[in-house]
Amino acid sequence: MPVRIALDAMGGDQGPDVLVAGAVQAVNARNDLEVTLIGDEERLRTALRAHSAANQDRLRIVHASQVVDMDESPFEALRRKKDSSVAVAFRLQKQGEVEASVSAGNSGATMAAAIGALGRLKKISRPGIAGIFPTLKGPVVMMDVGANVDCRPLHLFQFGIMAAAFSQVIFASQRPRIGLLSIGEEGGKGNVLVKKSHELFSKSNLNYIGNVEGRDTFQGDVDVIVCDGFVGNVCLKLSEGLAEAVLSMLREEILKDFKAKLGYVLAKDAFGRFRKRVDYAEYGGAPLLGLNGTGIVCHGRSNATAIKNAINVAAELVSANINEHIQRLLDDVDSVLAAAASGEDA
Repeated sequence: MPVRIALDAMGGDQGPDVLVAGAVQAVNARNDLEVTLIGDEERLRTALRAHSAANQDRLRIVHASQVVDMDESPFEALRRKKDSSVAVAFRLQKQGEVEASVSAGNSGATMAAAIGALGRLKKISRPGIAGIFPTLKGPVVMMDVGANVDCRPLHLFQFGIMAAAFSQVIFASQRPRIGLLSIGEEGGKGNVLVKKSHELFSKSNLNYIGNVEGRDTFQGDVDVIVCDGFVGNVCLKLSEGLAEAVLSMLREEILKDFKAKLGYVLAKDAFGRFRKRVDYAEYGGAPLLGLNGTGIVCHGRSNATAIKNAINVAAELVSANINEHIQRLLDDVDSVLAAAASGEDA
């Protein structure tokens, strides 16, 4: 049975043509995939005709008459636009017509539509967004990177559990090393949120290695980095900006003299590999973990490659039953979760 993925084909900055191109690339690359394109039917059919899909029977279109714009308030927009492409995607998932949804549109609306349609996993207080960062030794998962800007210790503890399960499924980490992002490695460092979260992780049987600093993010000595969505989103945007700035500075320096240009010619393949290594498109999108289902949030600027990879990630999470892995880890730390919840209620 093919994995069925819904794509909000109207979301993002690039327009339907790029999103449809990514869907076409995805179904052409693997034969265990069906993609439902959701949006303005006429525009999507026009975009689909412009691309060569060897497997047209595994691409279908579901009409949605509305779109949530990037600058709209998520909850207000979803209240007014019940036939928006992102709302229809998660509605189809709730009805069992697809098994995962992907959107490059308004991330707040994507999260709200997902929770509204699918609900949360048992024992999860708040779903979050897991970002993937390249490091010197392999990818690291950071969570949360934008869904929850105000958090409690219990939320961070749950983020660590969900991100660890994701790392196990996608990167085959046997026992993911979990670090808590702070201003120092010592357990006493950090604000109240970090200190209390440190206590929770220390009481659990998770592979918690303690606090990690921002400079440790790209070293590759940890598999999961936990933080609230405010800090995580700053880290995400800073990393994207730094990668773009480094590439631009290298380009400027190379163009300054003949020797540098010659060196670039000799090292062109290495530069290409570096660019690919830091390109967000290689990781596709960020999963919304903690949902009673599967959802992927993509960068608003996502190109066709990023959309293709996001669809692949969604299919992998469905095939691997990611939520079963999360539930298993939650059950393993049930006593710590219960104590943390009762402490917050007191």
